Amino acid sequence: MSRAKRLTETERMEIVREAAEGVSTSELAARFGVTPRAVRYTVKADAERRRDTAVPVVAVSVKVTAEQMAAFDAALSAAGIETRADGLRRLMQGAGGVFVPDARVAAEMGRLRTSLNEVGNGVAQIAKRMAEANRTGGGAGAEFSDLRLAQMRALARFVLDAADEIDLLVRRRRDAMQLEAAAVLREFAHAAE
Repeated sequence: MSRAKRLTETERMEIVREAAEGVSTSELAARFGVTPRAVRYTVKADAERRRDTAVPVVAVSVKVTAEQMAAFDAALSAAGIETRADGLRRLMQGAGGVFVPDARVAAEMGRLRTSLNEVGNGVAQIAKRMAEANRTGGGAGAEFSDLRLAQMRALARFVLDAADEIDLLVRRRRDAMQLEAAAVLREFAHAAE
């Protein structure tokens, strides 16, 4: 597998200038001995560089744990990004749609919400029947019979399973977001080349 040609700064400037004049991507790629994708990245990187060199007017501050900062620094380093500020800037630029929950997650959360409502109704009915048994003198045995004990255990198991499902859902979504954010960082790092 051959290694991709690295463009010089002069070649990059020439590609940007000629692309702005309307020269086609395929023509530029053939002339400079690179892929059309490399030409598009060069033009895109220049546009982003111009935008990024604008005077910053808003400061961002966030508190994180030492472990979170170390993980962020490792991700930046792996993506070839030299500063935290540049990494945050690139994440902000590429965040469109990354942090928006998808329809599948929304549907699963709706299903879980319905299930938890059913659990709440079931617990309320059991409590109501236990209270009625106490009022009518059913005694301790009636309010906590084997059947009711089994129902309470089943409800508890259901709630725990629902909590595990929610936890798994959130972990999967977080992992997917991390993969998407890493891909955005990688794309920006490769575009800068």
